[in-house]
Amino acid sequence: MLSSYDLGRKLKQLRLRKKIGLVDLGKHTGLSASMLSQLENGKLIPTLPTLARIAMVFDVGLDHFFADRKRRSLFSVVRAGERMRFPDRADSPKPSWFFECLAFSTQEKSLQAYLTVFEPRPPQEVVDHVHEGAEFIFVLEGELGVHYSDEETILHTGDSVYFDASHPHGYRSNGDAQAKAIVITTPPRL
Repeated sequence: MLSSYDLGRKLKQLRLRKKIGLVDLGKHTGLSASMLSQLENGKLIPTLPTLARIAMVFDVGLDHFFADRKRRSLFSVVRAGERMRFPDRADSPKPSWFFECLAFSTQEKSLQAYLTVFEPRPPQEVVDHVHEGAEFIFVLEGELGVHYSDEETILHTGDSVYFDASHPHGYRSNGDAQAKAIVITTPPRL
């Protein structure tokens, strides 16, 4: 009966869409790359807790794997206690930031929203990254240094920034305290 949901194909599509390898996905979920490969190939059927861990990493709800796409809801509530906190990189001994997906249970989102806590860092320790689409940041607390195309701009509580995320960018809390912000990313415009 579960094979009709094609869980493995859906899992692989999520992983490839996010450009995450099996080993990296394993680091985020606590599952082995071998087990994830078997899940993707339909050799294993995941338990609900396993599927929930995978869903959290990809910022989707369990209904992504089981719901009828024609009946999906555009109204989705995420309670504060339901969110999980992730580091910027699963293997980082000293993460630059931690994030929580604010709408992980919503299907086929047109944007991704995160509550992010940035750690204090000197400017030379900022690690830049790029991704497709646009990014918007609204600072809730503290001072946030946003490194963008080789320049740093300091944002204060209440400040915001919008930018093309395909250019190198990175972040750091400016000063001794953490900074907290809402970060919203969008897919590329077609």
